[in-house]
Amino acid sequence: MSRPATKDPQPERRFGPVDRRTSGEPERILTMSTMQGVRLPGDSTVEHVRVEVPAPGHGQVLLRMRASSICGSDIRAIYREHLGHGAEAYQGVIAGHEPCGDVAAVGPGVRRFREGDRVVVYHIVGCGVCTECRRGYPIGCTSPSRAAHGWQRDGGHAEFMLAEEVSCLPLPEPLTHVDGALVACGFGTAYEGLLRAEVSGRDRLLVTGLGPVGLATAMLGKALGATTVLGLEPVADRAALAERLGLVDVVVTDPARLDEAVAAATDGTGCEVAIDASGNSAAREAALRNTRTWGRCVMVGEGGSITFAVSDLLIHKQIRLHGSWVSSLRHMEELLDNLVRWKLHPEITVTDRFPLAEAAAAYRLADAGQAGKACITWEDPA
Repeated sequence: MSRPATKDPQPERRFGPVDRRTSGEPERILTMSTMQGVRLPGDSTVEHVRVEVPAPGHGQVLLRMRASSICGSDIRAIYREHLGHGAEAYQGVIAGHEPCGDVAAVGPGVRRFREGDRVVVYHIVGCGVCTECRRGYPIGCTSPSRAAHGWQRDGGHAEFMLAEEVSCLPLPEPLTHVDGALVACGFGTAYEGLLRAEVSGRDRLLVTGLGPVGLATAMLGKALGATTVLGLEPVADRAALAERLGLVDVVVTDPARLDEAVAAATDGTGCEVAIDASGNSAAREAALRNTRTWGRCVMVGEGGSITFAVSDLLIHKQIRLHGSWVSSLRHMEELLDNLVRWKLHPEITVTDRFPLAEAAAAYRLADAGQAGKACITWEDPA
């Protein structure tokens, strides 16, 4: 059940005056105090903490958080138990890697942003010089210095967050802060997968798994021109949400009936494009099985494994099989522009909003996997 947005409780402090003494000198906060934040100790628990408000350094901006959504990877790899090793593991920082906010202060050397700008954040900070970073994909950065917000550096589940200017993109009007938070990871992941598959008006699209990323894939697939969108989702509430939002033309809740439904919608040929957003081995195999000859299949759902008849489902059908991981800064910026042109708002996939004080309830709901997107929000400025 959707819950209405709740006003953020009054914080215990506000910023002091901003120093604008000379042209070219960075704006800085003169009075620093503390803020509320959330950490994830594991064992499906949430810890509320009070920490200092950070000061922006060279090339950094301090963001006043407006929205910070919850990702499935946070649930699997941090909230339930701390997975991963070494530099890739959760470092006990403020959680939340899908942030969106307003610039509250800028550090020395910041050139693009100023106080009050609305900002979307690419959630991985790379070294900037390795091959992946130069391609625009900090997600694949090979340097030990690579750090993700909410994993190895403080994220968006606090009143303020420190970000690198190079990781920030302007949030265009009329997109909302919640729209921007969802673009930061989930919709960016969906868009990248669709680009890998080169989806256009020539294609019928199958999406296996209609959780938040699957819903994003269906929405953007339609916008890119897919003539028919089919979805597989065993969770009845999620299947109903996809139908209610008009994101799918055909939705199947019984996996045993998927092949029949795809055949009926495609005159027995299968879909030109299939994208798995579930990470479930059976759903992945079903996506591949229902991709037509010479079609394209993309896997964006994390975790798990897959076993399939390689000759029958891949080689003999001449299928292009792609793996796709998050997105690039360039494609994320392109997506923001396209959302404005297409008049789309990712926030329609948010079924539940919570104030920071109710983060534990937000994580419990996200962990249940029965609803759309859950998002922690702060009241937008008047």
